[in-house]
Amino acid sequence: MLFAVLCLSAFAVNLQAQSSDKKIKMQNEIRTVLDDQVAAWNKGDLEGFMKGYWNSPDTTFSGKSLTRGWQTVLDNYKKNYDTPEKRGVLSFSNLAINVLSKDSAYVIGEWEIKSAINPKGRFTLVFRKTKDGWR
Repeated sequence: MLFAVLCLSAFAVNLQAQSSDKKIKMQNEIRTVLDDQVAAWNKGDLEGFMKGYWNSPDTTFSGKSLTRGWQTVLDNYKKNYDTPEKRGVLSFSNLAINVLSKDSAYVIGEWEIKSAINPKGRFTLVFRKTKDGWR
């Protein structure tokens, strides 16, 4: 009996470790998307930055107003950050990546653009695992 309990305990610990490894892998994949966005922004590549967004008319951006649609979000970025001075240097910090399931997660964090006016704020992102990866 004791042997069976020990075997079940070892099995449960192994499953928990595998689950933790998968969670860490998903968090790292999402962090890579965010890092790629920062790199694209800082090169002035707004289309590259938008690769981190779900390319769908259902994409929703909540800022000063609510914006729907991937293309509309991109168009707004192009209009509002049309010069290197306005784009500045983007950074994300204090990220907390929370995996909800095998294909969903949310991220909270802070953003800052080092520029003449230094805008900054907090964000919450909902990520989905799509055929194109995490978006």
